[in-house]
Formats: sequence, structure tokens, C-alpha cells
Amino acid sequence: MPKWFGSDWSRAELTKRVGDVAQVAGISRLAYTEGPERGVEVLRFRTGSGLDFDLLPGRGLDLGQASYNGRPLAWASPTGVVHAAHYEPEGLGWLRGFGGGLLVTCGLTNAGAPGEDPAATGPGGAPTEVPGNVRLGLHGRASYTQARAVAADCVWEGDDYLLYAQGRVREAIVFGEHVELLRRVQAKAGKSKINIVDEVTNHGHQSVPHMLLYHCNLGWPLLSEHSRLVVSGGEPEPRDEAAEAGIGEWNIGGPPEADYPEQVFYHTTIPDERGSCQAALYNEQMGLGLGLRWRAAELDQFAQWKVLARGTYVCGLEPANCRVGGRAEEREAGRLKHLEPGQTVQYVLSLEVLDGPAAMAAFEQECAR
Repeated sequence: MPKWFGSDWSRAELTKRVGDVAQVAGISRLAYTEGPERGVEVLRFRTGSGLDFDLLPGRGLDLGQASYNGRPLAWASPTGVVHAAHYEPEGLGWLRGFGGGLLVTCGLTNAGAPGEDPAATGPGGAPTEVPGNVRLGLHGRASYTQARAVAADCVWEGDDYLLYAQGRVREAIVFGEHVELLRRVQAKAGKSKINIVDEVTNHGHQSVPHMLLYHCNLGWPLLSEHSRLVVSGGEPEPRDEAAEAGIGEWNIGGPPEADYPEQVFYHTTIPDERGSCQAALYNEQMGLGLGLRWRAAELDQFAQWKVLARGTYVCGLEPANCRVGGRAEEREAGRLKHLEPGQTVQYVLSLEVLDGPAAMAAFEQECAR
């Protein structure tokens, strides 16, 4: 039974008090109208619990801005929510439309650093764009791909009022990959939790590389000098010298600095008895956090992105099936996943607001199992 404004209400009792449930919870269809954002569709979820968030069909069904009782949870970059038509796939061009937001999808056949994949060759062994897109940009195409068959609705299931949306994101090229993501995003009214179920299918007739990374971007005021990060696992592994220098403070926030170097840490996560891993950023002063859960069998890697620079002040929590060094590095390390013709892989994760010390203590206890 949903909790509305501090009390439990059945469907019968709630509907006596409102003419339309949209008075307290629902999904609104909106669109940006100017600048490089013009034309980007938005599905705005209002859960009635204090959690509001945007789902972006025009950006791979990513999660955009999110707030809890008016307090922002996600980091927003200076680019804004750039329309997919402005995608710059070469090199680091992905960053020109990286608007931040609560969740950005990296994949589906490439994620991580740009580079070349020497294993992608054409007739006679010569490098070719297809199949395999030998020259690979940062983080792949998924976030810049507009979704198809988008449906959204709010329905009663007993006394629970469910808000959901789903759609398909296809990555395809003639002579090459034909991979599709089916995403369903769901929230229960009166609850402060987002559930995501993704199914990635290879509809083509050849084996294709498959890389997927969920780029969750948490910002101020959740991130501050009073924040700490907990992860279900052991000590992290620094990616490079910059991360090595910050290894002693990997789990705490700090003030914005003028020249803070990007730091990435790889965590060996430990699943609980249900096969789930957890991570959370919690602000002790606010008594507020955001917890992330994912299924470890499919998402066997977890990266932490820490940047305390002025303007780029963000903590990234990144469950993935790969690391962020790029496809060639994954192939060389023996970690590169493939999808065989007709194969489907399902990914399950959730994001949950942790309101108060008790909620954080319970979550932290799960991480310690």
C-alpha cells in the first residue's frame, strides 16, 4: 500500500479524496523548445513520495534531472540535454552532449575510452569501419540514440499505483551489428525508488562485441564535504597515477578545487545472497543519500568516477560489464563480452533515495554482508 504524505492509503480511500490521481502522482509528456535541447522529449515522473525524475526517450531512455523534496540529486553539465542530432561520435566528441543526469547509458557495442579496435578487419585483414566500427568514440552510441515504440502509463495493481515507461533503442549498421536494448523503467507511487530492467538482444547474424556501462552522476548538494561513499566490496584499485594519489580519500567528498584531476577507481564488488551488489553516496549533514543496486552476474565490474573540480563536481557510480579503458583494452585483457546471434542478456538495477540515518544504516548493513 503506498504511503502518501506520511500515511498509508488504499486505492478506495485515496480516490475519494482526488478527482484524478495525477493530483499526487503521474507522468507528464514534455519537450524542450529552444537551443540544442530543442525537440528532446521528456517523460517527467512524479512519484508522490518527493522523488521526481525525467526519462528522456530522445536520449536512449536515459534518466535526466532528478530531485527529492526539491533537493537535486544528479549533476548537470554545462552542455544541457543536447538533441541526438548534434552527436559528435569522433574521439571525445561524446562529451559535447554529455548533460550529466541521473543515469547515462554507455554502449551497446562499445563503452569507455575512444580508440581503435584492431580486431575489427575487413577483406584481406585491412581495417574497416564495418563490421565492428574500428574507430571508436567515447562511450558508444546508446545515449545519443532516439528510442522507438515508447509507451508510458500509470496503472493500479491492487492498492499500488505503478508509473512505468518502456521503449527500444537500436544500434545497427549495414554489414555490421544489429543490437537492440529494450528498457522498462518503473516506480511505485508513494515510494522513492526507480527500477530498471534492460534486455539487450543481438538481432543480427554474427557475434558482436557487447559493452554496457551505467553512468550514474550524483552532484551537489548530495555530493559535498560531508559526503561518503560505501560500496559492497574490498579496497578499490586505482586506474592511473591520478587515482593512486587519491586512494586514501576515495570514499569521501571535499570542496571544489581549481585543478582537481579526474580519478577513477575499480571496485571488486561482493554480491549478497540474492546476487546483488550495492553502492551509495550519503551526505551526513543533509541526512540524505542515493543507493544503487545491481545484479552482479551480468554487471561484473564497477567503476567509481570522482571529480571535485570547479563546475565538474560529480561522483559517478558505474556498474558495468566492462572497464573504461576501451574495447581494444578489454579484448586484450580477456574481459570483452560478446552477444551471439539471437542471444539476449537481461540487466536489473535500481536507484533508491536513502532518507535519514536509519535508511542509510540499513543499506550499509547490506553492503557489509
